Amino acid sequence: MSKFRKKPLVIEAVRWLGSNPNEVNAFVESHDPSALASVAWSANGDLMIITLEGTLHASIGDYIIQGVQGEFYPCKPDIFAETYEEVLDG
Repeated sequence: MSKFRKKPLVIEAVRWLGSNPNEVNAFVESHDPSALASVAWSANGDLMIITLEGTLHASIGDYIIQGVQGEFYPCKPDIFAETYEEVLDG
């Protein structure tokens, strides 16, 4: 998992590669101990983030972000690159 900076906030995110379901699942579970969010996978490899607000779909290559209020949501790689920069010092 990498950390990225959205000016001026620091967020945590993991990229869904299609081959890292354990990493994505551990990211969501470790940041939401109350289990208000969970993950599942569709037959075509899409990631589904199940939240109280509904199910969000993430395609391979999307970043899964934990927002400032603890919510999880997918972000397309091009938008992620324009919005965030990696934090290298922790």
